[in-house]
Amino acid sequence: MDAERTVKTTAGRVRGTASPRSESGEITVYRGVPYAAAPFGEHRFAAPAPASGWDGVRDCTSFGPPPPQGNQLLGAAPWDPEMSLDCLSLNVWTAAREGDRAPVLVWIHGGAYIVGAASELTYDGTRLAESGLVVVGINYRLGFEGFGHVPGRPDNRGLLDQAAALRWVRENVAAFGGDPDNVTVAGESAGAGSVVSLMASPTARGLFRRAVAHSVPGDMLTVDTARSVSERIAGAAGVPLEVGALAALPPERLLEAIDIVLAHSPSKRSGGVRTQPFTCFAPVVGGPELPEAPLEAVARGAAAGVDLLIGHNAHEYRLFTELGQSVEIDGESDLAVTASRLGLGEDAVAAYREVHPGATLRELYAAIQGDALFAEYTVRFAEAHAAAGGRAHFFRLAAESPAMQGRLGACHAFDLPFAFGNLDTDFGRFLLDGEPDEAHRALSGRMVAAWRDFAAAGDPGWPAVSADATAVKVWNTEDLLHAGDPSPVRALWSGVAIAPK
Repeated sequence: MDAERTVKTTAGRVRGTASPRSESGEITVYRGVPYAAAPFGEHRFAAPAPASGWDGVRDCTSFGPPPPQGNQLLGAAPWDPEMSLDCLSLNVWTAAREGDRAPVLVWIHGGAYIVGAASELTYDGTRLAESGLVVVGINYRLGFEGFGHVPGRPDNRGLLDQAAALRWVRENVAAFGGDPDNVTVAGESAGAGSVVSLMASPTARGLFRRAVAHSVPGDMLTVDTARSVSERIAGAAGVPLEVGALAALPPERLLEAIDIVLAHSPSKRSGGVRTQPFTCFAPVVGGPELPEAPLEAVARGAAAGVDLLIGHNAHEYRLFTELGQSVEIDGESDLAVTASRLGLGEDAVAAYREVHPGATLRELYAAIQGDALFAEYTVRFAEAHAAAGGRAHFFRLAAESPAMQGRLGACHAFDLPFAFGNLDTDFGRFLLDGEPDEAHRALSGRMVAAWRDFAAAGDPGWPAVSADATAVKVWNTEDLLHAGDPSPVRALWSGVAIAPK
């Protein structure tokens, strides 16, 4: 990088700008740098193709357009059909100079595999760059464009996009002062699901040294299920499940068809808790991009050479039950039916009630569903990785949001403003019900430092999981460290299989 904040990449020179969140002006941000061609036209539903090069200096002072997406879920990026479809771009925050070889952190945003963008202010990399990292945030294809089954095309196109971005990092990050041999890939929610999938994917092998995964969702699909979902979407769109017919549809037509399918989801069946699902996509297991489920892959040591920092929040599912998901529970028998469908025994509801005395049925449902979707998979993944010879550090976030009279608790995504050092964003202020206090700022400082230290040397500052015990770092305004996992409900899940559906 020179005095004009220009850097030479393999495709051409790019110009950045001083990050507006950098008080010193030392952090430069490069926005909207293309890492692959627009995934439409001849590239629709195909593996990512190389981006075209350019002459002169490309102005990278504005974010690239988000991938096509609806607005039905919290975290959706503003998108409309008039926007450019050249959405496979990334952003770089750095204070380093060519030759510095700073640790690199590549961020994969969450959003249920259907919404989100690297341009969200919550994901601004300035504070992490100030800590000494080079931070890269990437866009990737979402929803049907990224994960829908299309005959004759790869299923996990979103994962292929992420791998293509990691290859761009390997080839270009040294020019931004980063070390291509010290790359950490990180994500939360669907981003964390992507991270563990990349750990198991042959297409990403050797592209990163470490991984950070916050709140990993355990939902994965078989090829047969993905095909069935696509058949329903194609039917709702009025076309056959055939690449030519699907590629002729504008992305907004497919988004409308997905809404129709979700509105008629069998999750609204009688018996058990009745909810409205918000996604029908997840990584697809069984093809060349993801031959086996990530949990199975790490259990046999497929990613033993990748250091892992992984954890979840104490009240994951409250984000959804408290912010708009329709939940109907007629009585405790509904909750028992749902627990049974999740694989839990007859005593599960009573056991959860003992752990959460005085909880309403809705609160008990949130506790069970949060463990089913995020918590159990996350801790099981850490333990499987460690048992196979990998290094895994595990955490739980117990600090609670004061917003909405405290109903959110330590909800899904509450960790994000802390880990990025962005408590002063609109999302951070919402979750903190105003300006952060000193205890929250101190917690954020510790989480930023843990990410930095882990990305730099693989040690976030507490013991790794061992074959004998799952050490747990508990993030709170006053942190704790448990030598073993103190969760009172883990035993309930011990016999529950977690496999692609």
